[in-house]
Amino acid sequence: MSRVYNFSAGPAVLPEEVLREAAEEMLDYRGTGMSVMEMSHRSKAYETIIKEAEADLRELMNIPDNYKVLFLQGGASQQFAMIPMNLMKNKVADYIVTGQWAKKAYQEACIYGKANKIASSEDKTFSYIPDCSDLPVSEDADYVYICENNTIYGTKYKTLPNTKGKPLVADVSSCFLSEPVDVSKYGVIYGGVQKNIGPAGVVIVIIREDLITEDVLPGTPTMLKYKIHADNASLYNTPPAYGIYVCGKVFKWLKAKGGLAAMKEYNEKKAKVLYDYLDESMLFKEDRSLMNVPFVTGNEELDAKFVKEAAAAGFVNLKGHRTVGGMRASIYNAMPIEGVEKLVAFMKEFEKQNV
Repeated sequence: MSRVYNFSAGPAVLPEEVLREAAEEMLDYRGTGMSVMEMSHRSKAYETIIKEAEADLRELMNIPDNYKVLFLQGGASQQFAMIPMNLMKNKVADYIVTGQWAKKAYQEACIYGKANKIASSEDKTFSYIPDCSDLPVSEDADYVYICENNTIYGTKYKTLPNTKGKPLVADVSSCFLSEPVDVSKYGVIYGGVQKNIGPAGVVIVIIREDLITEDVLPGTPTMLKYKIHADNASLYNTPPAYGIYVCGKVFKWLKAKGGLAAMKEYNEKKAKVLYDYLDESMLFKEDRSLMNVPFVTGNEELDAKFVKEAAAAGFVNLKGHRTVGGMRASIYNAMPIEGVEKLVAFMKEFEKQNV
């Protein structure tokens, strides 16, 4: 069976070259006589894998020396608790709520201290990013939190909020490594890798060193302390070893493609193919994001028909998130432009048959 065009929001499409390389090394990783899946995380071979992965990520993102890179478990959702546990020194934090994931992070923070919702787009079903140029940032806030790209609703911050000197904490799960970023503008930038980098099970946290302290909230479990993981170079316990290995291969794939500036250009080209069609379509309506493109026909039965016929034609996982319905095409780094072009051709034919 030939590979389908997988438009899933996550776990999502991975570069075919990476999958083939991992398959070739599955039984014997570079003469070790074993798979990375079987390898001790304390071995020399694995130490090289994780160190190279970190070095390549630092190069790709131009991460300053005063930031630690942590490969952790628990997905992005575990960070919803880990962040306030480690950073809420004054037990106050400000949250900008622009989607389901920012809302869940805000609700989790409320358990640990005073979480202030200083801006929200919930009034219009998270269909826009509020003006964040002059928000009522709390004087005693330990940080300001955002989810930078909203997978469900297809919106993205074009300009980072003015945090008025407070550290910015950003969940970038669905736009991670899709374009260049200035890491120095963030206190913490983190994301689950299963959308744009690797297999589910790994979350990467890039955190400024001054935010890593032993002064955490009482009752914080050892495994949820940034300092423990930073002091042990992400090897305090057995990490998600195979997932990190695949992430490392994706980092090398990105470097070979020309880095994040080249990926941004390619992603914009891909998105333009889809948006240009949606702009002229009589049937489909849409919202604006580079990575996640939600669209609808306006008729639930027709939406369901489209998803079913698209899957039969080899375009899978186009059903929208259960909370909003409709359709969604996630066009992450590894989605080839041919996949988007063929999807648009299919959509044109579907529109012809159903308008």
